[in-house]
Amino acid sequence: MSGFIDDIKEAFSRRDNGLIQLILINVFVFLGLLVLQVSFSLSGKESYYTLVLDQLALKPNPAHLLYKPWTLLTYCFVHQNILHILFNMLFLFWFGQLVQEYLGSRRLVSLYMLGGLVGGLTFAALYNLVPLYRHWLDMPNVGASGAVYAVMLGAATLLPNYTFHVLIIGPVRIKYIAAFFVVVSFAQIPGSNAGGNITHLSGALFGYLYIRMLRRGTDLGQPVEAVLDFFKRLFSREPRPRMKVKYRSQTRTTYTAYSTTAEEFPDDDEIDAILDKISKSGYESLTREEKQKLYKASQKN
Repeated sequence: MSGFIDDIKEAFSRRDNGLIQLILINVFVFLGLLVLQVSFSLSGKESYYTLVLDQLALKPNPAHLLYKPWTLLTYCFVHQNILHILFNMLFLFWFGQLVQEYLGSRRLVSLYMLGGLVGGLTFAALYNLVPLYRHWLDMPNVGASGAVYAVMLGAATLLPNYTFHVLIIGPVRIKYIAAFFVVVSFAQIPGSNAGGNITHLSGALFGYLYIRMLRRGTDLGQPVEAVLDFFKRLFSREPRPRMKVKYRSQTRTTYTAYSTTAEEFPDDDEIDAILDKISKSGYESLTREEKQKLYKASQKN
């Protein structure tokens, strides 16, 4: 048991491990709610579980949002059945790996959080504005799907021709996988899970815009990173370094997708060597630096 706890502590202490941390948080919340649900059910106090869930689930009712604004974020860590969390976490793992590999852990976390927030806000807004949905203002919305769709579309926008090997079908480019699920969600808007599908689509749209803006030099995730840094410093036991003021000339740096500093494009010899390595050992044999160089070369033209 102590070994398991040590592994969990290590997962949360490691830097650039945002993907695993997001998955673990979702799993822990699911298991915690499952224990509460079973416990309250056995004791005949099911209403207590409903009360707990009401503190975490998102409802478009304005009064609920006014008094429980945190539910705009907590809902995307809540799942109520095993298949729901299983598929969401599988998709988050598959597509999140690509985003983390090329953009880093911090931007993956920002994309997830903002995708969930935008999905929740859009869900709440449409349920209050569209007459068809107004009698469902107390309909709870839970699940990471909006955040996961943001990550999926982010990965598909970042690397549209990257190939996944889909069971039975074979190799499929991720832009087609993302397009398929977006179309399915759009087609199901008139159905019983309209709120969930609205959340999917708005999260997907944000994921697309996030990468497009990032390529133009605007990082929409900076506010999230600033908040996370604040809480990290707040709970950190390490002494704060003394502030030093340095003056430097104002120089403009060129944006890169995977680094905050300007770097030159890799030369043709480097790219040829990377392509030779892919032909011999496959794409997965590349190091993170080689993948980043290959991606940057693809942005050159």
